[in-house]
Amino acid sequence: MSEQRVHAESDPGRGGLDLRADCANCFALCCVALAFTASADFAVDKDAGRPCRNLLPDFRCGVHERLRPVGYQGCTVYDCFGAGQRISQVTYAGQDWRSAPQTARQMFALLPVVRQLHELLWYLTEALALEPARSLHADLRGALTRIERLSQGSPDEILALDVAAHRQEVNVLLLRTSELVRAGATGAAGGTAGRGARAAKGRGGSKGGAKKNRRGADLIGANLKGADLHGADLRGAYLIGADLRGADLRVADLIGADLRDADLSGADLTGSFFLTQAQLNAAKGDAGTGLPPALTRPSHW
Repeated sequence: MSEQRVHAESDPGRGGLDLRADCANCFALCCVALAFTASADFAVDKDAGRPCRNLLPDFRCGVHERLRPVGYQGCTVYDCFGAGQRISQVTYAGQDWRSAPQTARQMFALLPVVRQLHELLWYLTEALALEPARSLHADLRGALTRIERLSQGSPDEILALDVAAHRQEVNVLLLRTSELVRAGATGAAGGTAGRGARAAKGRGGSKGGAKKNRRGADLIGANLKGADLHGADLRGAYLIGADLRGADLRVADLIGADLRDADLSGADLTGSFFLTQAQLNAAKGDAGTGLPPALTRPSHW
């Protein structure tokens, strides 16, 4: 359960779609449906389908205010993109798994599927707000309508979906969107020239400026402090523990980038796209980190 969204939060920038987690209207599905493995992210092992030991009878978390100190950092990172309340309040019309235990197994199985559909809706809605991709807006709108319709299906219909195939179809559009948006980006724009010269050599880094095409690159622990990544393709890049302090990440495509423990202090992510709240929650940052308007500064920063 993300520490960022315990209560309902509207998102007009997402076209009215309910794509932000609203834990107050969810039956704590992520606290039951998902499996935990004892690690730096979770204090204990928990099997899928078994309620977390911190879950209260009213579906609230008994340690919500102390999740990180007591070893549940992973809970503060997870984001369901609003799938939890969709299943709880729409698919099952407000009937919870405790009062109707016969629905529990199916309800829990729906969470990862609907979450993926809502993630696609998040990306598609963002793509529709990107002016450089206006030539694709008709196709993007059509894809959004199709995915939204699928997410409104019956439990059996949703569980029968080939989500991987739908992700692939949407990904083709998102790739084309990314190319159009980044096409006009230049490393020197906005006074960023020379930033890359401050980026020291590091794992995956390069003295004199980071390369702009870093799709899927291994940048774990890389020294990218002050790097010019304006307009960079960082799709699926491994940036775990990377030093991105003061880096220019404007107009960078960050879809699927692994930002766990990456230091974004003072970095400029305004105008970056396909970035999610879960990615931010997993990273480090500060008051000087510039964020896209649709995202929230994590409280642990």
